[in-house]
Amino acid sequence: MSTQPELTEHKITVLLIDDQPMIGEAVRRMLLGETDLTFHYCRDAAKAVETANNLAPTVILQDLVMPEIDGLDLVNHFRANEATKETPLIVLSTKEEPTTKAEAFSRGANDYLVKLPDKLELVARIRYHSKGYINLLQRNEAYRALKESQRVLAEDVAQAAKYLQSLLPEKLKRGPVRADWRFIPSAALGGDCFGYHALDDEHFVLYLLDVCGHGVGAALLSVSALNALRSQSLPQTDFRKPDQVLNALNRAFPMEQQNGKFFTIWYGVYNTKTRQLDHAGGGHPPVLLVSGPAEDQLEVKQLESQGPMIGAVEDLEFRSETIQVGPCAKLFLYSDGIYEIEQKDGRMWPFDDFVKVLGEGARPGTSDLDRFVAQVRSIGGRDDFVDDFSIVEFDFPTSN
Repeated sequence: MSTQPELTEHKITVLLIDDQPMIGEAVRRMLLGETDLTFHYCRDAAKAVETANNLAPTVILQDLVMPEIDGLDLVNHFRANEATKETPLIVLSTKEEPTTKAEAFSRGANDYLVKLPDKLELVARIRYHSKGYINLLQRNEAYRALKESQRVLAEDVAQAAKYLQSLLPEKLKRGPVRADWRFIPSAALGGDCFGYHALDDEHFVLYLLDVCGHGVGAALLSVSALNALRSQSLPQTDFRKPDQVLNALNRAFPMEQQNGKFFTIWYGVYNTKTRQLDHAGGGHPPVLLVSGPAEDQLEVKQLESQGPMIGAVEDLEFRSETIQVGPCAKLFLYSDGIYEIEQKDGRMWPFDDFVKVLGEGARPGTSDLDRFVAQVRSIGGRDDFVDDFSIVEFDFPTSN
């Protein structure tokens, strides 16, 4: 289906302003055989602007010497009038002085003919000026249609972002796992989504996924994958086993059935009794696990994704890894939109610098995500983000 707007078909419409009926009749006869031209005549110059407003001509012909109003002043009136300020205006006058012609052009006339010109020349100039004006009208129509389309699209994206945000989990301030997060959708709306919840009395699941591309299509795929995880609707899958979950997602969402879209994901299952974290990743940025005996001796481990993007490779087997979570540890789960930042000098923010900045706020038992967001904005020199900005901070306290 074409998305090009249908432009109005404008016909060449000529309006002549002249107090002499014989001139009006002469011009009418000149144009009589031109079937693509519509001719209108106005004898009363005082009604010229009103007549033009009603007819919307594609070209105006007007005399300079008329009893009701000076012709040059009438040119000013046409140019000051909103409906005719860009309408081509051809002066049709007996005056041949260069100074008069120059004054007519300075006031906004597009052309000047000494009357009565040859029919061939008059018709050619009418068509020439009308064609240019009609092209202008159609460009303006296309621009307005584009702006309206952009407005509707922006509303759709805003609604999609609002809906996506409504699906995000509540922040957790107590329990064996504490969670805080920040989600700032880009203007184009990316495909970020995340979640976490208890699977049973001992297992707590946490995940974040990022669909390629932007717009409503990316958001829809993100929501579909999120719903599959939240409802545990993937067949023959133990959601306590990250490798099984990623294998099931890869089967359920092949990119050939998703308009060529795929997504990255990091999926972890935390055992609240043993403090073991089983995890698997598909094409996702490394998750940062920060732990240590004291604030000045923090260790940052990068939990890498071992598999490719979900939906990109058919029949691929993902595998899980296990890590022991130390006391007072923090885990940062995020999308690439929080570190793929162009700095003020035009260079990309180094990943090692991102890890350092994020780790500086990883004090046990506290959340400092607002400080981190402010620092990233300062580094990029702008308040908005090119891609969705998603980060989830998990605390694993030794007591509830």
